[in-house]
Amino acid sequence: MTVSLITDINDPVLAPYATLTEAQLRNRLEPEKGIFIAESPKVIKVALEAGYRPQSFLCEEKHIQGDASEILAMAGSDVPVYTGPRELLASLTGYTLTRGVLCAMHRPAPRPLDEVLNGARRVVVVHSVCDTTNIGSIFRSAAALGMDAVLMTEDACDPLNRRAVRVSMGSVFLVPWTWIPAGPEGLQQLNSLGFKTAAMALRDDNIDIDSPELKATDKLAVIMGTEGDGLPQATIDAADYVVRIPMYNNVDSLNVAAAASIAFWELRKPLSPLPRGGESL
Repeated sequence: MTVSLITDINDPVLAPYATLTEAQLRNRLEPEKGIFIAESPKVIKVALEAGYRPQSFLCEEKHIQGDASEILAMAGSDVPVYTGPRELLASLTGYTLTRGVLCAMHRPAPRPLDEVLNGARRVVVVHSVCDTTNIGSIFRSAAALGMDAVLMTEDACDPLNRRAVRVSMGSVFLVPWTWIPAGPEGLQQLNSLGFKTAAMALRDDNIDIDSPELKATDKLAVIMGTEGDGLPQATIDAADYVVRIPMYNNVDSLNVAAAASIAFWELRKPLSPLPRGGESL
């Protein structure tokens, strides 16, 4: 590997870690040049094992032969490593690095919807959710509870946002995902691919999340909206089912990440005995 000691925090090669905004990192105008930032050796390892390509590393000196040694070896000798003391790196990035390592990675091209849904039976549509913590939590639950894909409406938060990636503990690299149009158009695309859609919302004609009819549905897309505004009425009206989670004490809603976990578990696809839990990421 090529290790370079940072001498100038204004060096352009450090821009992904310091001066570029999330929007600039994503690079909507030239997606093939987009990158994202992964944080901590465990999360970066998940990304590398999933086939994501590293562009460079920013690493505390003490971790090069320590916590980061495995991922640096996995990345190969042609990926540059920029290093310096902890205080210098914190002044560069504006925060203390988790486990002392960041990795700038090439952003993959968006995948076609039919490719992401090939063979899928249970998917979630994340509609207009912009909170990065919620996005990361939803992906972690989706990976853990057997969802086959996550579909993000085009007005939702980027799953490869640094915080979303960290909160997900790398689960964004484990579950296939892509973008779909917001509103009825996206649901129509799902219907055309054989999916029934279930909007999580309050309405007089809704059914409970544990409905046998829902569980018997072969290909089901669960639609989750924001905690405050919920789903748009047009999206609710276009769904095949309107679904609620029964609650006590007159509570009418949950945080979207909590509601998603319940829905994923309740509507999981039938399978052989669930695998035993192992180490957390």
